[in-house]
Amino acid sequence: MSADYLAQSGIKVDVYDAMPSVGRKFLMAGKGGMNITHAESYADFLMRYGPRQNDIAPLLNAFTPSELRKWIHGLDIETFVGSSGRVFPTDMKAAPLLRAWLHRLRNSGVNFHVRHRWCGWDENGVLRFDTPLGASILNANVTVLALGGGSWPQLGSDAAWVPLLAQRGIDIAPLRPANCGFDITWSTHFRERFRGEPLKSVSATFGDIHKQGECIITENGVEGGLIYAFSAALRDEIERSGCAILNLDLLPDWTVQRVNNEIYHPRGSRSLSSHLQSRLGLKGVKANLLREILGVQNFNDMSYLSNAIKSLPLKLISARPLSEAISSAGGVKFEALDEHLMLRNMPGVFCAGEMLDWEAPTGGYLLSACFASGRAAGKGVARWLSKQLPVSF
Repeated sequence: MSADYLAQSGIKVDVYDAMPSVGRKFLMAGKGGMNITHAESYADFLMRYGPRQNDIAPLLNAFTPSELRKWIHGLDIETFVGSSGRVFPTDMKAAPLLRAWLHRLRNSGVNFHVRHRWCGWDENGVLRFDTPLGASILNANVTVLALGGGSWPQLGSDAAWVPLLAQRGIDIAPLRPANCGFDITWSTHFRERFRGEPLKSVSATFGDIHKQGECIITENGVEGGLIYAFSAALRDEIERSGCAILNLDLLPDWTVQRVNNEIYHPRGSRSLSSHLQSRLGLKGVKANLLREILGVQNFNDMSYLSNAIKSLPLKLISARPLSEAISSAGGVKFEALDEHLMLRNMPGVFCAGEMLDWEAPTGGYLLSACFASGRAAGKGVARWLSKQLPVSF
């Protein structure tokens, strides 16, 4: 995005990427459907950025979700709003968008250099790279660092930049997993029998957060869209207290009274499992999750069972590792940057994207802020260059 803005402004841009091709994490983000942004009210949209809302808001105000859609349309890629309010390209894919974007960038004079891993600066402040042909240096007028967080390191965002900036005195919040799964101590039987099974049509509550959706039982615990919506709060609670209790409602469309009526309905000679299936539709992973959490004695206690169906406590003991997370929290603190995303103690060096200290849930919020911060850094670079090199770029 920085290169896009600068190239359109007539500024010569070179993009260096450590990977064999560019945009690998962008392509991964579109693997299940390229969710670009969200069409909910802008006030609600901004609230998704939590404690860093005030830092992200100026970037998004300058490049709103609607402006992002217009920008994509300028690449001859149409978009649509899904039933959940999420915005997608019409074909749901990331690759056509990336191809069109790279084509425009190259036609605008942007040069791409792949397999060039940035290794920091030398003693004279010159950029250092490790390349297939050996060490290389570059003396640039200005630098934009868009190095990603620490999730999906195999795609390039391996957080190797953290010590390089830290040794320059840049204030960096520790990288932590965001939009991640969590560990639960399953029994061997439950883990082996139900890993990979989806929990559909459930809702979850943690504190004052309540969401409905679905998640997946994993070998180690739970993950999925419903869990990701709570991940920041759950992660923080585990760090404070050592665990977090997430309450699941296995029948969110049923009232407590209706559950009680069916639980206590005479079942005759039928087993409790048959009773739950016929009267409440609880079977498979849901029924066995009740057994797993409650234990045999409480599962057979109608009072315990009825309460658990509407509020089943899952004890989460740890977040999954950062490398498995969809995104990461932490990074270069906004306090280390000026309003144009330039490092205060390193003039001419800008930072953008996931390497900044912010986080957001899935749903288009991550990409929206990355797009907006990249554009903001590009505008900051143009402003900086106009002051440093007023005659010519």
